[in-house]
Amino acid sequence: MRFLHHNQCLCSSFSKLSSLSSSFYLMGSFNLCKSSSLLFLSPLSSSSSSSSSSSSSSSSLQRFFLYKSNSVLHGSFPVRPMSRGKAFSMKPNGVSSFTSHANVPRPPAFMENPLAEALSLTRLNILKKKLQELDIDAEFCVPGQTNHLLCPMCKGGDSGERALSLHISEDGGAAVWMCFRAKCGWKGRTLAFADGRSSHQISGQLTLKQKKRKITVESLQLEPLCDELVAYFAERLISKDTLLRNSVMQKRSNNQISIAFTYKRRGALISCKYRDVNKKFWQEANTEKIFYGLDDIDGASDIIIVEGEIDKLSMAEAGFHNCVSVPDGAPPSASQKDVPPVDQDMKYQYLWNCKDYLSKASRIILATDGDAPGQALAEEIARRVGRERCWRVKWPKKNEANHFKDANEVLMYLGPEALREVVDNAELFPIRGLFNFKNYFDEIDSYYHKKGGNEFGIPTGWKALNDLYNVVPGELTIVTGIPNSGKSEWIDALLCNLNESSGWKFVLCSMENQVREHARKLLEKRIKKPFFSARYGGAVERMSLDELEQGKQWLNDTFFLARCENESLPSINWVLDLAKAAVLRHGVSGLVIDPYNELDHQRPSSQTETEYVSQMLTKVKRFAQHHACHVWFVAHPRQLQNWSGGAPNMYDISGSAHFINKCDNGIVIHRNRDPESGPIDLVQVCVRKVRNKVAGTIGEAYLAYNRVTGEFLDTDESFRIEQRLKKSKF
Repeated sequence: MRFLHHNQCLCSSFSKLSSLSSSFYLMGSFNLCKSSSLLFLSPLSSSSSSSSSSSSSSSSLQRFFLYKSNSVLHGSFPVRPMSRGKAFSMKPNGVSSFTSHANVPRPPAFMENPLAEALSLTRLNILKKKLQELDIDAEFCVPGQTNHLLCPMCKGGDSGERALSLHISEDGGAAVWMCFRAKCGWKGRTLAFADGRSSHQISGQLTLKQKKRKITVESLQLEPLCDELVAYFAERLISKDTLLRNSVMQKRSNNQISIAFTYKRRGALISCKYRDVNKKFWQEANTEKIFYGLDDIDGASDIIIVEGEIDKLSMAEAGFHNCVSVPDGAPPSASQKDVPPVDQDMKYQYLWNCKDYLSKASRIILATDGDAPGQALAEEIARRVGRERCWRVKWPKKNEANHFKDANEVLMYLGPEALREVVDNAELFPIRGLFNFKNYFDEIDSYYHKKGGNEFGIPTGWKALNDLYNVVPGELTIVTGIPNSGKSEWIDALLCNLNESSGWKFVLCSMENQVREHARKLLEKRIKKPFFSARYGGAVERMSLDELEQGKQWLNDTFFLARCENESLPSINWVLDLAKAAVLRHGVSGLVIDPYNELDHQRPSSQTETEYVSQMLTKVKRFAQHHACHVWFVAHPRQLQNWSGGAPNMYDISGSAHFINKCDNGIVIHRNRDPESGPIDLVQVCVRKVRNKVAGTIGEAYLAYNRVTGEFLDTDESFRIEQRLKKSKF
């Protein structure tokens, strides 16, 4: 063996290292102590290698040995000898600092096993290459330490803050990183080998934490505001007394003076935020995030939160000292995800750091900016502190088109009294699902003045029904009747009438009809001629080809079909999802589900049919109300015992009494089947339930069914049509 004891040997040693196998690399920096004893790897001579061939350590890794001294450091070597008189420290490539070698962890495996050291160096090399591909400059990063780098995602913001904390495990096998800039928060982790395991299991257990700096006014070299800056604030109607009370200072750097907003807690300086003449902001790195003006809300029951420090000063001019400003501005939009865990909620760490102050407040007034990011900030704060104790400020109008943006604008243009009035008139922050009637005043006014045009519902097209039943958008109508009584035919005729009078479009989920048969029925009602020259049409002229083509176009423009293309039964969720798409894409106003028993009604074994029907109808009603879409739901009655031939009751519907209990309108369609009792084409429409008295009332009407064209007609009109058809036969 050859041993190296002095720094003078380093240069010659590197020439030897370069001849090592390409499978192993040494990277990074090596911090040297005062001691001349070194950790070093050196190739064995060929004779040494051959003499140990009989041992179990015959792999190429045994070509290395370790010299073990009293002072050992891990890492790779510098490119030139270092002085023995002083510890080595460097800040290259965006690395802000290293810990001294006295703090470097001591890896036992390196001191005892040359194989482990070689493997570790290999892992570290591969790991750093992976980090380099992510634009993380880890060349000089030391395993076992937290290194502060420039984030490749945010580039440190305007100030170039080195806010990316990168930690490499002691064995060099894994790395985890996180950018602590509030507007970035980029984080990730990686392993040297995809199928490998770091001995420190960094991928699941390591959490990055920055050591917060301790700062003082003296260490930051802050000084009182100069007259020019005092004059600048005076132009914004902020007095010198307010500036002094809120410890607004200045800092000189690079022949430039910047405003310094001091962030204090219990009088101690925690952080500092700067603003230059170009409205460029930056903060002291590695300091704790807290509210600006935090001491002003200590023990306060009412708290005002604004978006900027100058807004906080403006509130003070209006007499509100119980006000704080957020340190990091507003997000572009509110997140649609759940609030993350506290340790991952980087953008809003200041809320968690100040939770003891916020928890004492019974009312939190959110006076963020009136633009979209400001409203998004209010939403994010309310999500975290609780909407139930939040109020929000509504900024007054500046002109016909715009509102004032923030507290300072109101102060400058309208004065402190107006700003105080705005805050005093703060409104309750909306809670999803909880409203005041005030939220609906515009809708109520529109309803009163009948601006929508359908406040009383859309007439059915039959005079006999106009006083009993009108179609209101957003309601649910249950239609029932014994088989072959004309339920589906009557609904089809109603849809044709609504399309002709109001231009409504519909989704048809009609499982009992083949598409071609359903098309025939609708076309006959539209064109008022039979589809075929068949027995049911008698001698009445069949619709022409031109009429057929026009009718097909009408079908395509008016109706949309919800049909399963396989053998499975459609579920109610499937139907409603398709109907929602049709409402949003095609402007559909009505949905027909015909019939109930053709849907898939699988339910948990613990759920009764009554419970299932209640839940299902609730979904249907919510869909109708949310999309202003009227829903007709056809449900058959259960098998009637001792039926006398009269119209069934709504409570006779198979499945549950909830069909009548939950619907807005309940209609029974019944047709006489006994010629001795009256005309067999006379259809009885029994309106059994009307929830909205504006749209109708309980009662019965009679319509005549035209078997040739499928039309339903008022009885007097039916007589005229019958006479016309008789004349056409001769």
